[in-house]
Amino acid sequence: MKPVLIVDRLVKKFSVGSFWRRSRSEITAVNAISFELKQGEVLGFLGANGSGKTTTIQMLLGTMTPTSGSITYFGRNFAEHRSESLQHVTYASAYAKLLGRLSILDNLSFFGALYGLSPSEIQDRSKDLLKYFSMWDRRNQAANELSAGQTTRVMLAKAFLPRPKIVLLDEPTASLDPDIALEVRKFILHQQREEGISVLFTSHNMEEVAEICDRILVLTSGTIIANDTPENLARSIATTRVSLMAETPENLQQMAEYATQRGLKAVIRGHIIDIEIDEAKVATLLYGLARASLKFTSISITSPRLEDYFLHIARLQRSGKKKAVNGNGNGNGNSSSPS
Repeated sequence: MKPVLIVDRLVKKFSVGSFWRRSRSEITAVNAISFELKQGEVLGFLGANGSGKTTTIQMLLGTMTPTSGSITYFGRNFAEHRSESLQHVTYASAYAKLLGRLSILDNLSFFGALYGLSPSEIQDRSKDLLKYFSMWDRRNQAANELSAGQTTRVMLAKAFLPRPKIVLLDEPTASLDPDIALEVRKFILHQQREEGISVLFTSHNMEEVAEICDRILVLTSGTIIANDTPENLARSIATTRVSLMAETPENLQQMAEYATQRGLKAVIRGHIIDIEIDEAKVATLLYGLARASLKFTSISITSPRLEDYFLHIARLQRSGKKKAVNGNGNGNGNSSSPS
């Protein structure tokens, strides 16, 4: 699929100084990152606070100028075609603000007009989106009277109002109740499937990211250290765990011996044995145990989670190690997506 956004060796440095010491130094917030966003793709953008996510998004929106590198939207250099590019790019965040004294409808009307929508288009589209986000009944309420969650829902309606080609979503569900967050995820996936919208998505909710993202970039200290699917990233640092409750203590020991003889890690916890194994080999393991007459009374299978990977990255950061293993088996994340 053709990329709609290409980021090439993007760098952002900030000059910081001390008034008392009269000295200045540079901090590199974004360090030569490169990636592509394909048409119809939901690309996760993950990293701890201070990793460079927000700085990158601000450069993609044109509210911050890169120190070096380039951004290309729809085959055009962003620095040379900023206005044309942003006609097809929108943004929403749980931390952004609306025009407080204006009503919800007035906010959407103002925004829609900036994108060249006619009054009838704004009215129809606003009604559809606000009804979806359960905000139509509040359409005449002033934006500064809304709760954080209500504001976020209006921000999302605003972002999708002009039928954009690319939406940049910075933690869009951070202030939402779980049921509303679920509806937002469904909405994003619907827009991806039906409208072919491309989404750059940041979140600290790993289950949410794993659910909706086709691919994930992981940032640490301004550098992309991994670029892969959620499943591959999770598998890169964790295996599937099969937990079995043995029928007898003898069976428990025999299961442990069976697993270790086949090079599998097995840990006994009371009446339960945990066996770590590649997910594709779980059925073979269970078939083998049955053939060996090793009986169990219950079973649970825990697959690797993206949260395990994120916690692994956080531990590396705390220990001062920047390199992480991605799903391709290396730490180089500054390439475009795997083919």
